[in-house]
Parts: sequence; structure tokens; C-alpha cells
Amino acid sequence: MPRQPASRTEPVGPGVGVVETRYATVADPDHPLQLVSGDHLDHVEVAYETYGTLSPARDNAVYICHALTGDAHAAGTHEGETRPGWWDNIIGPGRAIDTDRWFVVSSNLLGGCSGTTGPTSVNPATGQVWGTAFPQIDMHDFVEVHLRLAAHLGIEHFHAVVGGSMGGMQALDWSLTHPDTLDNAVIVAASSRLTAQNIAFSAVGREAIVRDRDFADGHYLDADRRPDTGLSIARMLAHITYLSEDAFAEKFGRAHQYGQTRRGFGVDFAVESYLDHQGETFLTRFDPLSYIYLTRVMDYFDPFGVTGATDLVVADPVNYLVVCFDTDWRFSPAHSRRIVRHLEGAGLPASFFTIASSWGHDSFLMKLDPYHDLVRAFLEVPAARRTDRASRRAPHYDGHICTREVDR
Repeated sequence: MPRQPASRTEPVGPGVGVVETRYATVADPDHPLQLVSGDHLDHVEVAYETYGTLSPARDNAVYICHALTGDAHAAGTHEGETRPGWWDNIIGPGRAIDTDRWFVVSSNLLGGCSGTTGPTSVNPATGQVWGTAFPQIDMHDFVEVHLRLAAHLGIEHFHAVVGGSMGGMQALDWSLTHPDTLDNAVIVAASSRLTAQNIAFSAVGREAIVRDRDFADGHYLDADRRPDTGLSIARMLAHITYLSEDAFAEKFGRAHQYGQTRRGFGVDFAVESYLDHQGETFLTRFDPLSYIYLTRVMDYFDPFGVTGATDLVVADPVNYLVVCFDTDWRFSPAHSRRIVRHLEGAGLPASFFTIASSWGHDSFLMKLDPYHDLVRAFLEVPAARRTDRASRRAPHYDGHICTREVDR
């Protein structure tokens, strides 16, 4: 059968309407956040939003984990603004993550720059901006902060944890390390281990920032300046990896920005103007140090690379939905297949789908009906289908260590 890419469609209904970002303190000197690095934080504030209503039994909560440059504003609009949240097309009444049924929580990441404690926050011990003195962070640390926010909201157990790209990595880590706190994990366009090419792209982006003369060894805020040139180049480079060749061809082709060529070294082709716009827009909402810290977390993420990675979730199984897109070359379907091999190798219930899409990695942010229908159906199946114990299946080995599987 010839490949038929899914078409983009319009969101269902009016969405969740006007929403407000709120803040919670989840670590203080009496309850510091112990980090994987061995350091700790005596103060952590988290920006978050919620949509829908928490049931009296508190059994309808869904946690949304955002991608690298996302934030807590996942759905609806803020007062006086028209731009919807970054995943508005999937969250809302009647939408795949139906807020008439689910109570949805979305928060900003530790180390971010949109209301959660990060390198641009003030270190309470010194009264100075953290800068590069902010400790190294890890995917586990993100999950620990998510769980502290859940406790703040009075939620002990989630019906599902859902994430795309880096958000999918958080969902995977959460399911492996705290399987008792969720029934289902939805992992979209994600990876359990970056390739050398993935790391290389991030490395070039970080170098563009660090080599900007306004980086000032990470103390640019104290110097009242920012390495904006480096950050915009990093964003332009990353954005190329978020779209497929088909998407670039369909959207821009070789069209000229001004109708006819202006041969020279400035912006001439429409795609150059687009990337330039992406780089400039990014400066209004993201911080260079947060970009460096968060990309580094992705580089080191390798949950199946340790002994007994699946032991906890085998003892307390989680249902998995893993979705990828056939033109995603940032995290190709091979990345998702590797996740599924590890899960199935441990006998865990995992559903895996590859969606035909022309839009590359960014497909996970778009309303593509086959994709959203899968998420909706997966969430609506009762959690009772969850098995008491993982079933033993054929072992697998894909070239890196996961001893529970390879030893069987």
C-alpha cells in the first residue's frame, strides 16, 4: 500500500479558555532537593498549570511533561493574549486528552527559565544569580520535582504521564523509577539514548552560545548582556532537525523571500528568513544557560544502560504507548523501537505505532488524527487492564547493556 501521510486537522472545540500559571515551592532548607549529581537545592519553585477538575477519588490525573524549550503553559490562553499553549491542540474538552474527563497538570522543568528554579534564579545562599554555579541536573531530578509538585497538589497516583521528545524521556524515566505512581506512560517521538549525531547537534548549539563574546563565562546577567547571537544560532540549527526534508520542501522549496533573488550573503531564500525568524523569536522566551543545562541532560540520558533498569517496573508494571513518526530524523523510529525492545524484553505491556507524517520531529506537536486517536483510545482504556506481573518474553540485545533482559 502506498504511503499516505496524515493531514493536519483543526483542534476540536474551543479549548480550555483562559488559564493562569501558578507557582509552588517544592524544596526548602528543611526539605532540600537531593540531586543525582550529589548536590542539593535548598529552594525550588515550580511554575505549573492545571486544566479540568480533579475527581473526589483523585484518580483522573494526567501529567504532561514538556519538551526541551516548552514550559508550563500547555493549553488555553493567558489573560490578554491569543497565543495558545504549546500542546493546546491535544488538551481540552473533547480533545484527545479530554479535560472533561482528565485533570491535567503541566509544569516547567527544573533548570528552565519560565518560572521554575534554574540557572537564572537567585541563589538564596549568596543573593546572586546562580549562573554556571547552578548544579548539574539529570532526568531523575526532573521527575523528583514533578512528584513533589504532585504531592503539593494532593495527587499520589496518575492515570497517565504523557510527554513528547524530551517529555517522552521524562515519562520513560518516571515509569522506570516510580512505577507505583502511574498506570500508563505515553512516550511520543522520544529516545532512550541519543546518538552521536544527536549529541553533535546539541554540542554545536552549546558552542555557539559559549563562544559568543557576550557569554561572559556564564555571568552575562551580572554584566547586563546576553549571548543572543549564539542562542539564536543554536535555535536555528536545532530547528533544522525538527522538520523533515519533505516539510522544508513543501513549506519553502527554493522560493525567494522577496519574490526574486537578491544574490549576496544576506537573507535571500525564504527558508533563510524562516530560520532567522525562529532564532530571533526564541530570544524572547528562552535563556542561554537553560538551553545549555537542559540539552546536556538529554545527552547523558540512558536509563537502560544500567543494571536492573526495569526491575521496579517489572515488579509493578506500567502500560506503555510508544508513538513515532516516519520522517522524524531527530529521533527516528529506530529510537522508539529500541525503547519498545527494552520494554517488551522485560515482558512489559507496550503498544507501538509509527505514524506516516510529512512533518518530521515536530509532528508530535501537531493535530494528526491517527496520532491523537491513539492517545485518546489508550487513555480511555481502564487501568484495570494493567497486569499484576510482567510476563516473560524473549530476551533482546541491541548492543548496549540492560542485564535483566540479556541474562534471561
